[in-house]
Amino acid sequence: MRQNNRHPFQAMALMSAILSQLVGSLLIGIFSGRWMDQKFDTEPLFLVLGLLIGLAAGIFSILRTIRKYFSGD
Repeated sequence: MRQNNRHPFQAMALMSAILSQLVGSLLIGIFSGRWMDQKFDTEPLFLVLGLLIGLAAGIFSILRTIRKYFSGD
């Protein structure tokens, strides 16, 4: 069996990257959706769309980060 040489700091870095990517993309989606709602006077439409797009972007970014972490690059 292959010995796992990963350190706890690498796991902490991975978790903080995941958290920051998810929160950042959600906040960008929410605030841009609210801004577009105020600009076009369509109250919940762009907020919900921004939330969903931000969530999808965050999940995609998390999957890319995890794939890169476990591939050893």
